[in-house]
Amino acid sequence: MNKANIKNIGVFTSGGDSPGMNAAIRAVVRTGLYYDLNVTGILRGYDGMISGEFKPMERKSVANIIQRGGTVLKTARSDEFRTKEGRVKAYEQIKKNGIDAIVAIGGDGTFTGANIFHEEFNIPVIGLPGTIDNDLMGTDFTIGYDTAINTVIDAVDKIRDTAESHDRLFIVEVMGRDSGLIALRSGIGSGAEAILIPETKTDVSALIHRLGISRKDKSSKIIIVAEGDDAGGAFEIAKVVKDKFPGIDTRVSILGHIQRGGPPSCMDRVLASRLGVAAVESLMEGRTCEMIGIVNQKIHFTPFSSAIKHNKDVNSELLKIVDILSL
Repeated sequence: MNKANIKNIGVFTSGGDSPGMNAAIRAVVRTGLYYDLNVTGILRGYDGMISGEFKPMERKSVANIIQRGGTVLKTARSDEFRTKEGRVKAYEQIKKNGIDAIVAIGGDGTFTGANIFHEEFNIPVIGLPGTIDNDLMGTDFTIGYDTAINTVIDAVDKIRDTAESHDRLFIVEVMGRDSGLIALRSGIGSGAEAILIPETKTDVSALIHRLGISRKDKSSKIIIVAEGDDAGGAFEIAKVVKDKFPGIDTRVSILGHIQRGGPPSCMDRVLASRLGVAAVESLMEGRTCEMIGIVNQKIHFTPFSSAIKHNKDVNSELLKIVDILSL
């Protein structure tokens, strides 16, 4: 099966951490060992690749990590890797450590770097989509997305308890600088009155109108806002609402980095495991410069150049559901 004659696979995580990255690392390591390959962990992403932070990975290296959030290999963003000189240093370390191929776990920045690295040095690279934003083309869900939206729903459920007790309006800001998919799904799942996302232009007048005609017997109202929404975020929207409805007790809650942490959900653990196994097998088959995802429950390969183009199309059915159920 090992047509590519690969003997040592390097694996690293890069960019923002996401729940399930450890499950993916575990799957890569154990699949490599299953096929009698060596697996080398690269610490701190591209920065660690440049500085030579490598360690051999064995079965015990990935024991008891499938349930842990974050990444045991650490992660960092690397300005030096953006330069040709930095990538030359990284390549020298790769060859020094006898690495024949790489599994890169991350998002679009990770895959952009991996694509350039392959073009310059012909190192086979396969990518796994590790990002809570779910904004990569070529997969129905990214590793960490399911956990993140469930974390948001759990937080909003708790916020609603206080909102109902005090007859308050809460404007909850979630992550999503370029993508509103966390806001959209968690907003529907938590019964939000309105969901504001970067992919659609926010009509503040329509929002104010909706709040004005909303049922008077509602003891709480929740608005979910993605941080990249064009209205300026939760605090700016709160200012407008307070100006129009001074009698409404309006509060803002920024969920922030709690959305990245915590144990991965079962869905994310299984997804990461499937993709990790497929990553090793695809490298052995001679594939490279592709991200592996799941589309319609099947393994799917997408070239890096296509995967990093964010999916700006929002499911119109979900937007319709928001309008219908927020009455």
